[in-house]
Amino acid sequence: MTHPLYPCLWFDGKAKEAADFYCAAFSNSKITHDNPVVVNFELDGCTIMGLNGGPMFKPNPSISLFVMCETDEEINSLWAKLAEGGFIMMPLDKYDWSERYGFFQDKFGVSWQLMKGTYSSVNQKITSCFLFVGGSYGKAEAAVNYYTRVFPASSISGIKLYEESEGAEMAGKVKHSQFILNNTVFMAMDGFGQHEFAFSEGVSLVVNCDTQDEIDYYWNTLTSDGGAESMCGWLKDKFGVSWQIVPSMIGELMSDPEKGQRVMQEVLKMKKLDIARILNA
Repeated sequence: MTHPLYPCLWFDGKAKEAADFYCAAFSNSKITHDNPVVVNFELDGCTIMGLNGGPMFKPNPSISLFVMCETDEEINSLWAKLAEGGFIMMPLDKYDWSERYGFFQDKFGVSWQLMKGTYSSVNQKITSCFLFVGGSYGKAEAAVNYYTRVFPASSISGIKLYEESEGAEMAGKVKHSQFILNNTVFMAMDGFGQHEFAFSEGVSLVVNCDTQDEIDYYWNTLTSDGGAESMCGWLKDKFGVSWQIVPSMIGELMSDPEKGQRVMQEVLKMKKLDIARILNA
């Protein structure tokens, strides 16, 4: 079974507060799982994980959440609720690519792009969007091609490059791209200029796997050629993006009142997760 991919947002003890905040902003929303470590919630059918990971990492604009809005009322409402107390990077206004668009970090540090357009252009309400800056600048197209080779049920919907007339430094770099991994839509672009952020564990992507063979495949593939292993199913790929390669039943096992604590202790001992060891905990 091919499971949809979804983002994990790292918080310092505020995952439930953030989940409540986001669910209040989106009309079609709900919290689906809540424990002291992880809060899972759905916004307009899109799954997001909130992790109480401590102060080590914070979300930043290298991976933002792109929301397609079809009416002025919708985009104005989401902007008013989500941007309150946050930091505005591009004000809600008319731009060359949209009659209404804005880019901001909310009060929890999570970055959002809101755009007025048609849902059918994405067929997904909220889309994780990669921004390649700094040492990763110019690698967006290579990353899109790489990810669509790694993941099944994948395709490239389109890649739009900057033209020479838009500046020599940007020419040939990715202005915007849209692609599909595991039947999940993603976006990616290159960001020219000086930026104070880079890909980090602050926002990671979760890959649910039904078998050990799947875990082995994603782990070995994504850590190869410049990637790096971390702990508890976490890794970084060669572009610096963080992924969690986990058994699809991990949430259910950790919530089991009888063996949940033993499962957690076993997970903490591992880098690549071993389903048999977890089941036998």
